[in-house]
Amino acid sequence: MRILHTADWHLGKQLKGVDRTPEIIGALNEICALVKSERVELVVVSGDLFDRAQVSLEAELAAVEFFLNLQAMGVGAEVITGNHDSVPRLSVLAPLLALAGVSLEASPRLGPEAVGLRPGLTVGRVPFISERRLVRAAQLLSETPEAWRGRYADGMRRILAGLGAPDGSPGILLAHLTVENAKMGGGEFAFYTGEHFAVPASAFPTCWNYCALGHIHRQQQVGEAPVAWYSGSLIQLDFGEGENAPRGALIVEVEPGQVPRVHPVEAHWGKALRTFRAGPDNLEQVLAQVESFPGYAKVVMEGRGSTLLRERILALPGVIALEFAAEPQEIDPLTLPERLDWGGLYQEYLKERGENTRTDELIKAFRQIYEEMHAPTEA
Repeated sequence: MRILHTADWHLGKQLKGVDRTPEIIGALNEICALVKSERVELVVVSGDLFDRAQVSLEAELAAVEFFLNLQAMGVGAEVITGNHDSVPRLSVLAPLLALAGVSLEASPRLGPEAVGLRPGLTVGRVPFISERRLVRAAQLLSETPEAWRGRYADGMRRILAGLGAPDGSPGILLAHLTVENAKMGGGEFAFYTGEHFAVPASAFPTCWNYCALGHIHRQQQVGEAPVAWYSGSLIQLDFGEGENAPRGALIVEVEPGQVPRVHPVEAHWGKALRTFRAGPDNLEQVLAQVESFPGYAKVVMEGRGSTLLRERILALPGVIALEFAAEPQEIDPLTLPERLDWGGLYQEYLKERGENTRTDELIKAFRQIYEEMHAPTEA
């Protein structure tokens, strides 16, 4: 069976006020093209379809249309939720998507209830499980909650082992979690990817042929027995993620009695994100590079900036973020000494703006207005 493994769509993603949904929709269209050209029989989505609980209608519609496109090609889908997804919202969508051949597991289940069957394939489904949910699961297993606190990896190991083994057919396991020693993509939610939530690759039972993982945005293999991979995110989601880091999708061939063959589809869909660093010595050179960059740019300036410099940089096409190593100093007129040379400050302002033709005339006019405003009033 030929399977396409994807994860971490993050539909509805907003980056510095920019909606990335259109770029993600473009990537999903590319996925549909791969399904057709590669004769894929099943698509698996290992969590984080959406970026947050409440997303735009466009983002929700994009997910539904993707699965309808798969149905039109006669291809089903297996889906689990991630830590960014709204479990109640996707629980409502699950029965509707089932009409399009989608098996969507929104809430974690225990034991055999977390396993489903497709023709010639057994599917294990482990959505993201927080520590709170793990404690609740412990209670269902008649364990005391205190015995499970601080033992996330041990708890997940027991839940994975409790799934049982595939019944004769090849088995794939979908899970949204952090595997120990996995290389971070850079844009993940740091709290849920720390050591506290890390699970060793040895926790995956060897009875499963392939583990289709989501949660980490960098495409990579993290296990050999069973074979376990992160597909990576569809697009570069944040400036913390490397522009050229592997991401995209995976084509997986699963056959009885054979080690799965994994074919990485490393793609750089969507606009690239790049951080530019500049200082007084290379400012013009860097800003020229920023202006010609076709993606979204973040500029980090060394030293104190000015309002005019800030406005100039943010006016460049594609610049959506700006940081100063030392933030511009804000001046509160109420705290300034009475004898501050406002004329001198105005002269510096004109200099920053590049005003060289009428400087003396403007300063003279400024001083005249200033003196008239501060002249003592007659009784």
